Amino acid sequence: MKILITGKDGQVGWELQRTLSTLGEVIAHDRHGLDLANPDSIRQAIRSAKPDLIINAAAYTAVDKAESEPELAMAINGIAPGIMAEEAKKMGAALIHYSTDYVFDGTKPAPYVEQDVTNPLNVYGKTKLAGEDAVKAAGCPFLILRTSWVYGGRGKNFLLTMLRLAGERDKLSIVADQTGAPTWSRMIAEATAQIVAQRKSGLSDLHGLFHLSATGSTSWHGFTEAILSNRNVSEVSARPQLLPISTAEYPLPAARPMNSRLSCGSLQQAFGLELPAWDVSLRLCMADL
Repeated sequence: MKILITGKDGQVGWELQRTLSTLGEVIAHDRHGLDLANPDSIRQAIRSAKPDLIINAAAYTAVDKAESEPELAMAINGIAPGIMAEEAKKMGAALIHYSTDYVFDGTKPAPYVEQDVTNPLNVYGKTKLAGEDAVKAAGCPFLILRTSWVYGGRGKNFLLTMLRLAGERDKLSIVADQTGAPTWSRMIAEATAQIVAQRKSGLSDLHGLFHLSATGSTSWHGFTEAILSNRNVSEVSARPQLLPISTAEYPLPAARPMNSRLSCGSLQQAFGLELPAWDVSLRLCMADL
């Protein structure tokens, strides 16, 4: 099996190269080899590789910046996945695409299931939803995996930002009224590899949208508290004071859903997969750092 991965230097894309290496020939591109903002670049890379499976781990993820760059965000998150799906259909390949909890408005009091009505609050969420729709419309075998609060040991993410700020400041004010499941990029990659391994002989049967995030939930404040607790105390200075604040006290260009919890029961039923608890994964990730 030949597998083409986009976003090879990103949080999930980098992990996918390792987890998929035993399942086939992996061809991984960064934006220089496959530019999601350039339709011709997408088509050329796919037609040259002739993959059996395309995994789109690249995205425009600067949530606040997307408010001022909606066209670029739409090109990368909304239009590019549709082009990949169209190319996949032409050559009989399958596509795995990652989406986000931000397709929901966060007003539901319980975790979101796949069938819940979407209503994104920001440009990023709207463009990711457009990408989902484009993949579905293309008619190729596909799997869309919605995840949440992704972090890892590389790139730009909340974990690495908090570790940096904890070493620079004596006080951290963190939002405490938004709830979600921090999800380690390695867990996303390993779950993806397990799905591919299960369906290796029948990728043409791939079809559907599933939620894929860590078990349990917390707030950004709770996430930060766990990060600070898991730091290697022999290597860090004094612990900064951690203050809970409301979303209203920390205004940002892009609105965020208050509830980002995703129900992952459908994934467990279809593939027998359940990600570890968010705090367990965090400890493993930080030990790996």
